[in-house]
Amino acid sequence: MKVRIGFGLGTQTLANDGGSFGALVDALEDLRFDSLWLSERLTGDAPDPLTALAFAAGRTRKLKLGTSVLVLPGRNPVVLAKEMASLDRLSGGRFLPAVGLGAPVPAEHRAFGVGRKERAPWFDEALALMRRLWTEDDVTHHGERFQVEGITLRPKPVQEPLEVWLGGQAPSELRRVGRVGDGWLPSFCTVADVAQGWELVTATAAEHQRTIDPEHLGALVAYSRHGVPDALRAFLAQRRPDLDPADVVPVGLDGLRGRLEAFTTVGASKFVVLPLDEPADWAQELAAVHDAVGDLQT
Repeated sequence: MKVRIGFGLGTQTLANDGGSFGALVDALEDLRFDSLWLSERLTGDAPDPLTALAFAAGRTRKLKLGTSVLVLPGRNPVVLAKEMASLDRLSGGRFLPAVGLGAPVPAEHRAFGVGRKERAPWFDEALALMRRLWTEDDVTHHGERFQVEGITLRPKPVQEPLEVWLGGQAPSELRRVGRVGDGWLPSFCTVADVAQGWELVTATAAEHQRTIDPEHLGALVAYSRHGVPDALRAFLAQRRPDLDPADVVPVGLDGLRGRLEAFTTVGASKFVVLPLDEPADWAQELAAVHDAVGDLQT
């Protein structure tokens, strides 16, 4: 099992200008983190993932570039497929797309212009069309939402195929991963959540005559240096009232290491660690995280 550790930024990060974000990217490359992952929130402070990852691609040579996650409903899938293929090609095949339906936040739904009930059908049709555009020529598609006639997308991605991971933990989301995903990257989850969720993912994949690489199980692990923030405690109390917040968010770097080790015991091997506390000095924070967990990579 190849353990890989990437670093993520949340939806409220203030590392959204050339100076702070550039310094973070440079440190990740210098410390040989596996990857950088950017989350999407139109109404948050975080930079646009594709734009920021293109910026990062130009400053790096080995750092992989992931979205955690990029929202599909509300986007033109032909345009998005072109953008993703271009990013993969310009970065030399370092793009790691993870996509989803979007945060359950009314303001985000309004911003993307897609109603809650419409998101899942939009997602399914868009992803299938994008995959055809990445691999086929002369694509024709007549669906409920998109009409495409004789389109050949150029350039094609470097990666063949360009594998797409999905997030989510609800049963419907897990079944979607099994039906159409190439990997699973959940967030704010316990070790038991990942073990149980992966069973449903793989069982659903088998029902659809699919297999998902066992190495394509990961987790986004948010950590805190100084205790779980009150706002997150309130959020978790609504979402998971049965859990101690510390079961979802490890506190301290020793806690982070222990949580990653626990995840590996149930088969997870691809991790995105994400700080809940915005550090004053990104270079120092990244060096400390690397010292704490970097040797877990195999």
